[in-house]
Parts: sequence; C-alpha cells; structure tokens
Amino acid sequence: MKIPESHAIEYKRDWQDDYLKWVCGFANSKGGTLFLGIEDNGKITGVKESKNLMAELPNKIKNVLGIISEVKLKSKSKKDVIEIKVPAYTVPISLHGRYYIRSGSSNHELIGHALNDFLLKKSGNSWDEIIEKRATFADIDKNAVNIYLRLAEESGRIQERGLSLKQLFEKLRLTEKGKLKRAAIIFFGKDPGKFYSGLSVRIGKFGVNDIDLQFQESEEGNIIYLLDAILKQLNNKFLIRKVSFDGLHRVETLPCPLPALREILLNALIHRSYYGVHIQIKVYDNYITFWNSGFLPDGLTLDMLKKQHSSIPRNKLLAEVAFRGGYIDAWGRGINKITEACKNAGIETPKFEEHLNGFLLTLKFTTQVTTQVTTQVTTQVTTQVKKLLKHLKGKEMSKKELMNDMGIKNEKYFKSFFLEPALRDNLIEMTIPNKPNSSLQKYKIK
Repeated sequence: MKIPESHAIEYKRDWQDDYLKWVCGFANSKGGTLFLGIEDNGKITGVKESKNLMAELPNKIKNVLGIISEVKLKSKSKKDVIEIKVPAYTVPISLHGRYYIRSGSSNHELIGHALNDFLLKKSGNSWDEIIEKRATFADIDKNAVNIYLRLAEESGRIQERGLSLKQLFEKLRLTEKGKLKRAAIIFFGKDPGKFYSGLSVRIGKFGVNDIDLQFQESEEGNIIYLLDAILKQLNNKFLIRKVSFDGLHRVETLPCPLPALREILLNALIHRSYYGVHIQIKVYDNYITFWNSGFLPDGLTLDMLKKQHSSIPRNKLLAEVAFRGGYIDAWGRGINKITEACKNAGIETPKFEEHLNGFLLTLKFTTQVTTQVTTQVTTQVTTQVKKLLKHLKGKEMSKKELMNDMGIKNEKYFKSFFLEPALRDNLIEMTIPNKPNSSLQKYKIK
C-alpha cells in the first residue's frame, strides 16, 4: 500500500480485540478505514483466518460498540486483506466506558477535561458557549471592551456605534437571556481566574536545557490584556535583540518578527483548551517554544496546517468574537501568516507538533550582532560601558547605587546606554537573575 497512515487510515498485521479502540476512535472522529493484513510501513502480509474474521468482526463491532461498520475481504498481491470502514457518528461512542478519538495518525483515549470537551462538542456546544451563572456585567472590564471596539471599528467588522454594553454582548452572542457566557469572561473579564483556574500564561528564560531556568514571569487576565502583556514581556525582557547601526543610530530588532509572535499568541489563547492548564512559553538563546493544551480539532491534521485549510476552531464563540474584533481571519490562515512572517524575516519555518496532550510550536532564530559600526558610535558605546565596569570593579551594586556613584540622575538614560548594553553583551550579571525586578537586585562583573 502506498497510502501512508493518517487520521483516516490505520494498518494492522492481524486482528486483536484491542483494535476496537481504533474503530471507536474513527467513529468519534471523522470516520476512517482499518486495514488488517498490512504492516505499518504499508507492506502487505495478509491476514490469518480471514473467513472466520469476516463472520466474527461485524457482530463484535456491533455488540461491543453499538455501531455498524462495513467489513470487506479483498485480495492484494494474492494475499487476503480485510477492510473495516467506520463511519463518523454524531453521538459519542465508547468502548467499555472509555472514549477514543483520532488525532493525526494516532489514537488517543480521552480523559478528564479533554473528555468533557469532547462530550460537549458531541452535544453541539463548545466550552466557551456555556452560560456562566456566577458572572454579572460587573465582572466585565470596560477598558478591554473599549480597546476591542476601537480595533473592531478600524477593521469595519462592527459598524454600529453607541451600543450599550448589553446590546454589544447580545450582538456578539456573548449572552443568552441576559446571562453572560464563558467566552465573555475569557475575552473581557476583569478577573477570569476568579471563575476558572489555569488561565495564566507562564514565560521562562532557559539556558541550555529545561533544568537551567534563569528567570520567569506569569501573566493572568482576559485575552485582550494577555495579548498585550505577553508581547511586552517578550519584547522587553526575554528576547535578545539583534544590534546593527544605521549611520550613528543604533538599531535593535527582535530575533523573530512581532507579527508572527502576535499570531502565535492569538492562536494559543483562542484555540487552547480552557480546562485548567496554563500556556507555557519557553525562551532559549536561539529558539522559543509555545505550548497550549488540547489536541487538534477533529478533521484537522498537522499536514493540513501547512496547507490551505478551513478554519476549525475549538472555541467557536471566542473565535467569532476575535474575528468580529479584527484580531483574526475566519479563513484558517493563522499558520500561513506565521510562516510567511518568518520567511520575510529570514528565519526557519516554525515546527508544529502534538505534544503532551497539547499543541507545540517551535520557532528557531539566530542571535547575532552586526559589527558594521562607525568609529564614533563604537567609541561612544565602549566608553559608557567601560565607565560602568570601572565603578563595578570588585563590587556588587544596585542600580540606584551605581547611578549615584556615577552622578547620573536620568534612570532611562542610565538603563539604555549603560546597564542594558553591559547586560546584553554579557559583561555584567544580576545577583538575583531569577527575579530581575527585585528591590534587592544588584549587579556585578562576570
């Protein structure tokens, strides 16, 4: 067989009752075909006792799973191959009380929050569409709403002006009979964590491996706040900028493009599973990873992500609100936009994979310093850093102590031209690296 295994095709050498899990997975997904008598690599080996299996399998599948599958016997390379065609079912199918789905070419058992999410979808709802009975309009952040409306008006997707908050939410289908839905809290809530756990986004700066954590930050809030706050954290604290010079002007650029980072964050925030596991961002010297919980939605594979595909959102209402606000497109172009932004920036195409019951994106980049500098700029920067190093020699000093010792009053000027260049060039280091903003923070020569 030349067709590789996929979300709709599975090969097995012979039948085992454990393979009912695969039949269950197809039924709970988009359907598929299980071939018996073919190895994983596509080599046809033939199935043993094909006649007995042809009589046994249809009844076994019906009696154990309660579904009807088409079972056919075919001859390939003069060997018997059994083809079990499983249709997709709109109701959840279980095997001895356990539920399975297809994700790419793998079969997964659903447990915990993933199972709750699956059962909700089979009932025609998604997690974000459920009414949050504990919430009132007093829990809505009006500043977030105003930010949203400004962008929505610029995009032209919400034309009406002068709507009250209740009218706006009704128009966005964020309410039902005057009651707020979960999506309203996630997108606009003052404190979403009051209602749901695990909504934070955690960022860590690592050295050579996951054990070498240098410092970390955590942000929590509604989607509009998080999008801005996380981009600022990455931009100002976690990513090392490339340095070049345009004449006398120092130019600093991020190692990966902001449009790509923004699109990655939007995808993570909108399409994640909101069942209690925080988003993780890990920053290394030459790459960054983003992980959010939840398998790819039914009917979407990793291969499809890299091509043109329809939008299949996990959280339908969140995605619709984001679209109406001009944050995303409704055409499944998010991955293509990320890839295109990376291509334009001259960095590698991101790697997408399913990992630990979630989705992992890895973005590689290079950190380099362009040394095409004029003599005047080189002298100026070196003199300032040398002055800082001279005052730090043999000491540990705080920022305030250094400024007083050097007679500098403007903190912004000191950070931009003395402290940050010395840190960036690894000439000095923090005494408390895992807490960059600590009031006890001091600096010393490396």
